[in-house]
Amino acid sequence: MRLFKIFFWVLWRIWFYFLMGLPIIIMLPFLLVSILKEKWYPYFFVLARIWAKIILFGMGFYYKVEREQELEEGKSYMLVSNHTSMTDIMLMLALVRNPFVFVGKKELAKIPLFGFFYKRTCILVDRSSSKSRMEVFNRAQKRLEQGLSICIFPEGGVPDDESVLLDEFKDGAFRLALEHQIPIVPMTFADNKKRFSYTFLSGSPGLMRAKIHHFIETKGKDVGDKKEIKELREVVREIIYQQLLKFGHKKSA
Repeated sequence: MRLFKIFFWVLWRIWFYFLMGLPIIIMLPFLLVSILKEKWYPYFFVLARIWAKIILFGMGFYYKVEREQELEEGKSYMLVSNHTSMTDIMLMLALVRNPFVFVGKKELAKIPLFGFFYKRTCILVDRSSSKSRMEVFNRAQKRLEQGLSICIFPEGGVPDDESVLLDEFKDGAFRLALEHQIPIVPMTFADNKKRFSYTFLSGSPGLMRAKIHHFIETKGKDVGDKKEIKELREVVREIIYQQLLKFGHKKSA
């Protein structure tokens, strides 16, 4: 039985990367045209959502989302959620219709084919470089001025410790939201780690639950007040943490 599971996991993981690449190859001419100009990004975003849904359904994942509030068309937001799986990217794309840009780690740009478009459409950050982190703010500002939203996983990566339910949040997303006076959209992903974690021999097809919480407004808050940033950060983290507990997760050890 164990050997059968290992065989399934290996094939299933290979299938995942096949699904990542095949739609890109099929849509390649349209993808290449859509990245020629920054103002054409919304067209790229539509193709990215199709790509994400092909992967989710192709892997046997189906999602169920509870929305406490709807995003308004043409409005910019700061999207934040917990981060435990590569499928967080696909689920975020599947759930949000408003065009947004990911802020993500530069290491993903090394993935063949996917990385080519990733580094040309996302805002890459080298977390070990303070200069890189500053460039993120400049690029994010430009994207927000174009009417796009921004998505950041504020944990800064997947927690190294398996016992950690939700890692501490970094300030970046909340500082950006304050500077641009845009609403913060907290989102909780319940099952992505169980469905497809970074542990190779693990995971299974099944349900992915998500909740989009009430938005947190930043208008009128003091942009330069570090206490405001800290308060926003902790409020959002607590919302997501409590929802993870409601989804049935155990508290961090």
